[in-house]
Amino acid sequence: MVKPERLKTLHLIALFSIVSACSSQPLYDGAPPASVSSNLPDDAIPRDEPRSRYGNGPYYKVNGKTYEVLDTNYGYQQRGVASWYGTKFHGQLTSSHDRYNMYAMTAAHKSLPLPSYVRVGNLRNGKSVIVRVNDRGPFVDNRLIDLSYAAALKLDMITAGTSLVEVTAISFDDPTVQPAPSVTIEQAAAEQDPAEYIFVQVGAFGEPENARRRFSLLRDVGIERAFVYEDRNTSPALYRVRIGPIADVLQYDSIVERLQAIGISETHLVTD
Repeated sequence: MVKPERLKTLHLIALFSIVSACSSQPLYDGAPPASVSSNLPDDAIPRDEPRSRYGNGPYYKVNGKTYEVLDTNYGYQQRGVASWYGTKFHGQLTSSHDRYNMYAMTAAHKSLPLPSYVRVGNLRNGKSVIVRVNDRGPFVDNRLIDLSYAAALKLDMITAGTSLVEVTAISFDDPTVQPAPSVTIEQAAAEQDPAEYIFVQVGAFGEPENARRRFSLLRDVGIERAFVYEDRNTSPALYRVRIGPIADVLQYDSIVERLQAIGISETHLVTD
């Protein structure tokens, strides 16, 4: 017969072993075990919603960095890199206190008001989706938006994990808040054609000499495929310094990292 003291000791050892085993096997994010490709959800349906009581700042801090929430999503349109999140966060509270559902058409964004509706277009294949932004993130360099598993699946970016995208807000806000032109759902959809060439733009200058100096800086640090494009569609003409075309997110990240190392942090993805 085992004495009570011995049973207590054995119990503690077993408990410690379980905890140790759990702590040595971190929970990784990923796709669910069963494919849902044959039963994908419809896109989110934009509607005018009140702002969430949670996650709307106007400022918040993550990992020592302060982020500012936009007053409005009116006129918002940006290009950058999309990532996605899945099983690790499924069922957890989002920043707006919704439960994250990886099978729903949702997304996380660092600065758009919660909730917001955006159209996300894959710049490589022309596919696009409408998602409801109800979470904060992704808090990784060079990432613009974090999509739900279902949204990423519809954009055909699960395997790659990331994609170059364009994010366009579908806004119900007062157009007098910002002078930028409004973007309707139909206009946003029409703009999402697959881009043949994608470039990183690192400056637009009114004086050609300033553009040449920026180009020389890129050349001096070994950044290849840089060039100056004279844009005569503006008056006066602008001299745009660009790098590319770029093939994928890996190449984009490499270019942005090298630019940041020489003090150039303002970059834009452009297509031709």
